[in-house]
Amino acid sequence: MTTDRKPIPPIVQPRGLIFDCDGTLADTMPLHWRAWQVITERHRLHLPEERFYALGGVPSRDILKMLSTEQGVPLDPLMVAREKEAEYLPLIARVEPINVVVSIARENYGKLPMAVASGGTGRIIGQVLDHLGIRNLFAAVVTSEDVVNQKPAPDIFLEAARRIGVLPQYCRAYEDTDLGLLAIHAAGMEAVDVRELVKNHPRLEGMGGGL
Repeated sequence: MTTDRKPIPPIVQPRGLIFDCDGTLADTMPLHWRAWQVITERHRLHLPEERFYALGGVPSRDILKMLSTEQGVPLDPLMVAREKEAEYLPLIARVEPINVVVSIARENYGKLPMAVASGGTGRIIGQVLDHLGIRNLFAAVVTSEDVVNQKPAPDIFLEAARRIGVLPQYCRAYEDTDLGLLAIHAAGMEAVDVRELVKNHPRLEGMGGGL
């Protein structure tokens, strides 16, 4: 994905850190994909795995609305999104941390205000953070239910910055998808591509990317 917006130059010393959750703090991609396979088969929808990755950060309800419109399959996006959530919930116990990113959050706890900005729902993201034992690191958790416009719009990152009391231009934000990085750039923040972090620190990770 390309954009005409120029990346924000690196900040010498950020005043706040903001993290996506799925695929950034938590290695949830294989588990989300498993839940999506069940749902798409049940409702006769077509969602290739490559597209699933490309839609990282987009709420399930929005993906379902998109697929329903494109493929002429009538469904209630909110109801089916709840079905997908129900398929995913039992899998949270298997979620592993993305260590190279979690270590950054742990190192900065108590030094900088930090927030989570996720396209997931509050219920799911809260359970993932609790499962990983890192919920206490973050002063704020902002999810898809807290903003109207979703990634790649900047709203969720701007709201996270507002909640931790740091101007966007002084925030450093971490993401693992092109849509998420676009949202960070649109918010006027410095963006860190987690995929590059994992690639450059393979010894810290036994896992791939995420949703």
